[in-house]
Amino acid sequence: MLCVSSYTKYRHYIWRYFVTARDGRIIAREREQKLLRSLSRFGFLITRDCAALRPVWGRGATGEPNLEAPVATASDVRMAQRTLRRLIEAHQVLHGQGPDGSVIYALAEAGARRLQQAGIAATTGKDLVRAFSSAHFRHRTIANEIAIRGLLDGYKIESERELSQGKSVIGDGITAQKPDVLLRGADKQIFWIEVERSRKNAKDYAKLLKWLDTVAADAADASGSKLLGAGLRWGKVIFVCTRAFRAKLTRDLIAKGWKKSALDALIRFETTLYRFEDIVFA
Repeated sequence: MLCVSSYTKYRHYIWRYFVTARDGRIIAREREQKLLRSLSRFGFLITRDCAALRPVWGRGATGEPNLEAPVATASDVRMAQRTLRRLIEAHQVLHGQGPDGSVIYALAEAGARRLQQAGIAATTGKDLVRAFSSAHFRHRTIANEIAIRGLLDGYKIESERELSQGKSVIGDGITAQKPDVLLRGADKQIFWIEVERSRKNAKDYAKLLKWLDTVAADAADASGSKLLGAGLRWGKVIFVCTRAFRAKLTRDLIAKGWKKSALDALIRFETTLYRFEDIVFA
């Protein structure tokens, strides 16, 4: 029997075909697993956000985050569509249509079982692809895009879905308040992000003002944050909102006695990165 060296064998075109095919199957399974895990974390995702979750993520981010929506390349979209197609055919992913006509994807029972068999806690997102309001859909989509951008840039992130399930370093929130997205830098700074798409009623708005007073006092504590604990410290509270909300909140905090310098040190407003076309502020 002719013995062939491993070098010669690998160079043979038939052997290369089987090695490449095997490697391709492994890569495909890894992409499927990663996408299933992402759907579990985010609840539901639209196609472009699935595509933006490219294989290479940043690490060790510090300082204030960039909240611009992630941009998927045409190649990313094609790859995501192929992966999603396989998962849909395997009944591991559900799909539906969002209020804006976009296709949305969520974890099916079979997909949740696949993650559970790999030791990953997961539940189906079937309730998330049923009918919901345009406002809720837009709110969750913006929150997801902010979290995905943070993930790609190297922050540790907690999505709106994870926060609603209590899967967070802040547990059930701080003084009964939960963010829509939480970003944590390598320097242990916390960036608390609120997506404010509608005008709060008087009761909720009063609670927000009181909560911001509490956070400001905690952030100024020279001995460290008591509310965050675990060596964490406040970065900023970031409101993704309309100009009208920014103007009202700024005006009301100044009226309560906040100095402009203290406000700018703790609070940041983003009013141009995302559209709120269906919400009108008085």
